[in-house]
Amino acid sequence: MEHIHGTYNLQLVILSYFIASLASYAALDLAGRVSLTSGRARHWWVACGAISMGLGIWSMHFVGMIAFVLPMHVSYSMDKVILSVLLAIIASGVALEFAGRPSNRISKLVFAGLLLTAGITSMHYVGMAAMSIPITYKPGLVVLSVLIAALASYAALWLMFFFNRPESRHHWVYKIGSGLIMGLAITGMHYTGMAAAHFYQVQAIPESLSRQLESEVLAYLIAAGTFVAIGLTLFGNFINQRMVQKDQRIRENEQWYHALYHNHSDAIVSVDREGIIKGINAVVTTITGYSEKRVIDRPINQIIEQIDVECSSKDTIHAWDQPDLEQRHYMAKMKNTQNELLDLSIAVIPVIIDDTHVGSHILIKDITEETQAQQNIRHQALHDPLTGLPNRRKLDEVLANTIHACEQKQHKFAVMVMDIDRFKMINDSLGHSIGDVFLKEVSHRIVTTIGASHPQATTNVTLARMGGDEFTMVVTGEQADERQVVRLAEKIVEAIKQPYRLKENDFYVTASIGIAMYPEHGAGTDALIKHADSAMYEVKKNGKNGYQFYTAQLDSELYERIELEGYLRKALERNEMVLYYQPQIRTLDSRMIGVEALIRWQHPLKGLLAPDVFIPLAEETGMIYDIGNWTIREACRQMKLWHASGGPLIPVSVNLSSQQFHQSNLVEQVQNALTETGLDAKYLELEITESMMMDATVSTAILNELSALGVKISLDDFGTGYSSLSYLKHFPIHKLKIDRSFVTDITESHSDQAIVATIISMAQNLKMEVIAEGIETKGQLDILMENDCREIQGYYFSRPLPASEVENNFFVPLRLLGERNTVFHSV
Repeated sequence: MEHIHGTYNLQLVILSYFIASLASYAALDLAGRVSLTSGRARHWWVACGAISMGLGIWSMHFVGMIAFVLPMHVSYSMDKVILSVLLAIIASGVALEFAGRPSNRISKLVFAGLLLTAGITSMHYVGMAAMSIPITYKPGLVVLSVLIAALASYAALWLMFFFNRPESRHHWVYKIGSGLIMGLAITGMHYTGMAAAHFYQVQAIPESLSRQLESEVLAYLIAAGTFVAIGLTLFGNFINQRMVQKDQRIRENEQWYHALYHNHSDAIVSVDREGIIKGINAVVTTITGYSEKRVIDRPINQIIEQIDVECSSKDTIHAWDQPDLEQRHYMAKMKNTQNELLDLSIAVIPVIIDDTHVGSHILIKDITEETQAQQNIRHQALHDPLTGLPNRRKLDEVLANTIHACEQKQHKFAVMVMDIDRFKMINDSLGHSIGDVFLKEVSHRIVTTIGASHPQATTNVTLARMGGDEFTMVVTGEQADERQVVRLAEKIVEAIKQPYRLKENDFYVTASIGIAMYPEHGAGTDALIKHADSAMYEVKKNGKNGYQFYTAQLDSELYERIELEGYLRKALERNEMVLYYQPQIRTLDSRMIGVEALIRWQHPLKGLLAPDVFIPLAEETGMIYDIGNWTIREACRQMKLWHASGGPLIPVSVNLSSQQFHQSNLVEQVQNALTETGLDAKYLELEITESMMMDATVSTAILNELSALGVKISLDDFGTGYSSLSYLKHFPIHKLKIDRSFVTDITESHSDQAIVATIISMAQNLKMEVIAEGIETKGQLDILMENDCREIQGYYFSRPLPASEVENNFFVPLRLLGERNTVFHSV
């Protein structure tokens, strides 16, 4: 046989490439279509896509063979041609089936790639075998064509799987580019396989020109048919895809609507124009207890009547019949199946279709918890959290309403301001938690007393806590006159002074009440409270534990108090505070064994003021801390100066207030005073009262820290408070001070003599020092000396003196004698 050589028709070669590229693009587009379908539709699309893609690949192959022109007539075996077509269709079906099933398993990709490679390769070489001439092959190029087919197959599968994922905005550009690349790979495989073939002529019969033209025409006809088939497939896919996308959007919108409708946190009732219920969500059943079957196609009026809905507007239940198409909102109440009253917020939203009002959506929100929360917030805003009583804001509302009502009816009412005497002592000594318990008990007693005083409810009393230990009462009613107000005040004072059991001990306090009457003592809220407050301070000033009506004279006294506070705030800055010193004498030899530092205020206008004038004001305003710290530093400075100048080595005693004792940095302040002045700690003596030691835990820690510094502790006013011998046992106390109240009548009262003798004996047995204060007569001194009282302090020996007079009266004789101690001579 003679080996023959052929030539290629370049136009048909290019045409075969376009057929391969178009078939590849169609395959990629169909892969996305297949992935979006399931069931019978999926099988239909796989079948149609496999036929279209297979015919496209086969057409590329057949046109490529026709593009190879041989110098002889070539015929084809119909059976093998049909077999090659089937192989192309099967290979295309395998590719589409894999691309339509999401899978990341490599084994499936390898298996599908092998099947596709085998299909394409078999299609090519079976089609070549259909030619009616002998053919031999170069093994190397055959293998290369198979490798190209495999590469093209795996690339096609990967691209199909890639375009099976969510599409980007430029997906069509990617598909065209991928189709062109795939077309190049498929034609490359075909023409590599053609290059591997050697054709032989059995009978050398030259092909006529007409025959060549007929083959070329046949190629164009096949190409045209292929383009039409693939085009119809792509067009059908496009139309179907648009319809599917539209259906998908409709389904998604429906799902979004149903998700919102059925999962909405509010109840939704859909009614038509006539008010017939057409739909509800699950929340309607939750709120009303009615299932969907019981309410569908029933008038909403019947349902509203059955569940007992009370709307704020009578037109609510007919909202869908209103001529306007605006949204409306209503408030309503309803009893649920548990007979609980619910607060509802109702919104009626019209449904408009083609500019026609066809019905309404009624949104019902259960706002019971929100309403209760708002009520709780309002209650908290208007009531005291500790006692539950109305607070200042609520009292202002009550007073404003009361003034308005009484002004029209020309009635009287009273405002009573009450303050608890000695509350600061309990709060500072026992702690704030015990102070809160105490205040609750006080408010309970007042409420009980008010209820017992007005069983007929002819008089109404509003009790409010203004803050701290201050309470205010508004007494109204037809019989709210001065006599009734006095009776109420007396009962409250009596109830308050009964003992309180706190920390296993009984405590006693009193109440000071100021009263202002409307309209005599003020016509406005501020004036009434201010005047009642002034009367209350007057009670405190006159010994506490009582009540008093407001008088015009109190205004001037209140003004003086305010003015005094203004001067007091600048007293330390202006160096107006001074210390006086009262000598403490040893009875055995009349020697001075110490001094007590007593503060005085050199007021720029009022002159020298005693501590009882400004110390209570300092404690109330919080200035006591600065004044107390200054007193300690100044006493230490003066005593160190006396020591350094040759004075006697005696201690100085300083009183601590309750607030100062409980300040967090007391020990630090004392340490700083000693360090700054250089005074030895053993020469500083701090005087405390029994009330400061009510909370043993706190007091013990403070006293132990002070003792650790070397400071001496003296218990002042012993026997006048709530004395407990456990104080003397557990606390580091070095000295007891007998209060002047036991010394004043000691010459006449056998009881006072017995008490003084007992205190002295007890102190001596406990190895404590004891000193008596307030000695003013020789008789008092004699009785104390008879009971072995060894230390004395009082006017009988010396009044409190400025530092300069102490030096002149006591230290000059000392320097003349050259001694560190001196004998006192009465002045």
